[in-house]
Amino acid sequence: MLTIRKPARRLGLIGKLTLALALAGGSIAAAPSGVQAADGPYWRGPAPTEASVTATTGPFRVTEARITGARGFGGGRIYYPTDTSQGTFGAVAISPGFTAYWSSLDWLGPRLASQGFVVIGIETNTTLDQPAQRGDQLLAALDWAVSSSPAASRIDRNRLAVAGHSMGGGGTLEATLDRPSLKAAIPLAPWNLTKSWTRQRVPTVIIGGSSDTIAPVSSHSEPFYTSLGSPEKAYLELRGGSHFFPQTPDDNVAKVMISWLKRFVDEDTRYSQFLCPGPGGLGISEYRNTCPI
Repeated sequence: MLTIRKPARRLGLIGKLTLALALAGGSIAAAPSGVQAADGPYWRGPAPTEASVTATTGPFRVTEARITGARGFGGGRIYYPTDTSQGTFGAVAISPGFTAYWSSLDWLGPRLASQGFVVIGIETNTTLDQPAQRGDQLLAALDWAVSSSPAASRIDRNRLAVAGHSMGGGGTLEATLDRPSLKAAIPLAPWNLTKSWTRQRVPTVIIGGSSDTIAPVSSHSEPFYTSLGSPEKAYLELRGGSHFFPQTPDDNVAKVMISWLKRFVDEDTRYSQFLCPGPGGLGISEYRNTCPI
């Protein structure tokens, strides 16, 4: 991967070479058009704006494929950027909730992938699988993605994340205990009988709905967030959000998910501005965090 650093107080190698060639009357070839200037080794894409993190389509073109023959989970779909000029990408596996299928969340696949991630939207082994089983399947999906998927060569196996809805959100928390090397976790309206997650150390943002009657935030999202052992965590509560808010495209949800993945999977501090102080407005009833992030 070719990375060009932005100009600083002192000239880097490219700057010195350019200056030398200019003084000598020579020229230097421009970087390939697909390569973006970046300050961090994992930064992908242009500098973000409010419009870019809420856009339905990000800067990367995306392809997708049906998952067949995978072991440890029930298949699904994989989405990934077609760009091969910027090196590898981080990956996130996402689980649907109890009795649900990936199709209930499939808007997240292309939306996250177009921001520079490989997204594995899983089907569970059975729709009745419990959180611990879903956590195992999320990890199995990541293992498949880095070893056998059509995007395997594009994934950085050291930059992986998990997310999920309802029992899939509860499974997301389970997966962070089983694999603390994960870079990020995003439970959506999570449901789990376990309420304390003090051993958890993965950077986690929980998104809940204030009108959720299936996994009420008072007995699920809020105690989960309060107990999280990770020093980097956040809690977003959507005003009037039902248990099924993740099944409908939502700019606030997308903005926080994209920013969290960018910040902790890509180590891209350009996205901290969208997490600290965080989203607000009529659609948000509460936002807590451990800023600065």
